[in-house]
Amino acid sequence: MPQPSDDFALTPIGYIRSTLGNVTEAPHQGTEGAPDAWIELDPKYVEGLTGLSRGNEILVLAWFHRADRSKLVVHPRGERDRPLTGVFATRSPHRPNPIGLHRVTIREIAGNRLQVGPIEAIDGTPIVDIKIVIGTDD
Repeated sequence: MPQPSDDFALTPIGYIRSTLGNVTEAPHQGTEGAPDAWIELDPKYVEGLTGLSRGNEILVLAWFHRADRSKLVVHPRGERDRPLTGVFATRSPHRPNPIGLHRVTIREIAGNRLQVGPIEAIDGTPIVDIKIVIGTDD
């Protein structure tokens, strides 16, 4: 069976603008004290926001640009007393394709910017996609 090409590219649709400046400041999950932040979209994608409004829950897919892509096992949550675990069994940002998944609420929409939260992504994190939450299992 032929395999699809390994060559493909993700293009950021925008970037996180956050008060979190580096990974050491960021909580492990948004619900653990993360602030609200702004997603600043490239203006050519603004039309894609049509139908979204304040209060909607969305899934934000981010590219963890500072992640270690060579890691396949980690101590969950960075706790050395926990056994090494495969990255696919954790929510670690360190993984072959460091895609972050954030379930957040839209606080405000202003032109090409969305204020969302809580979100633990650091300032400058590329955003790959945004999807509306359509059920409780998302």
